[in-house]
Amino acid sequence: MEHMEQSVDRWLRNALAQAQQPPLRPRQCLGIGGHVVGTVEQEFIQCLGADVLQANGLALNWSHGLWQVQGEGDATGCLNRLAQAMRAAGHCGAWRNEQLAVCNAQGRRIATIERGAVRPLGIATQAVHLVGAVADGRIWVQQRADDKPTNPGKWDTLMGGMVSAEDTLAQAVERETWEEAGLRVGDLQDMRHGGHVDFARPSQEAEGQGYMRERIDWYAVTVPQGLRPDNQDGEVQGFELLERREVVQWLLEDRFTPEASLVLAAYFGWQ
Repeated sequence: MEHMEQSVDRWLRNALAQAQQPPLRPRQCLGIGGHVVGTVEQEFIQCLGADVLQANGLALNWSHGLWQVQGEGDATGCLNRLAQAMRAAGHCGAWRNEQLAVCNAQGRRIATIERGAVRPLGIATQAVHLVGAVADGRIWVQQRADDKPTNPGKWDTLMGGMVSAEDTLAQAVERETWEEAGLRVGDLQDMRHGGHVDFARPSQEAEGQGYMRERIDWYAVTVPQGLRPDNQDGEVQGFELLERREVVQWLLEDRFTPEASLVLAAYFGWQ
């Protein structure tokens, strides 16, 4: 038992350190309309090129210690044209046709932007996870599809997904739980908000020039006997119902995504 506790302690220290990492290279603030909304690498600005920006009716100008996005129209329009410019230049993440909220330094939403652009631009995002257990304490986990752009084939909580610009937290939980696990929130029991975990770490998107800043709100729920998860969106290749000791062993073996690992650690009361 003592050896296991020492192993968990070492694993947790490493997982927490991995969740909070500085950028690989210096980043400069990105702003629009007087608001700081993200960060970018100097090389990223150079690679994007003035011609591509101009073709999308935009300019990136250095002013008052940050890169200012400038162009005709509102902040959402300008930021989405920037995303299109990034896509044209090959410096965008996987294009999802999904809008995410863009907030200023005070947390106030000022615009939305295509999901594929958030990591290269260092824009903060929000996600939700759901830990699903059955009455005897066993835990449902999912294996991500092998064609997922991030962490393919890794194991995850019952559900994990982004909060879109159209979602409240509750709506995101309901939508993602159905899409990923084929379960209706109304059929689950004892749902509670467990807390949140935070990530700030380099991202491989945009040829390694991205930076992830994300808050993950996690929930716990009891899955009634007779209900089995069944993926609906093709992004999950399977589910397993594991004993707690098996989940712990898989955590120590780094089978889970970094995000799911910290959510499960919080669920177990390790942090």
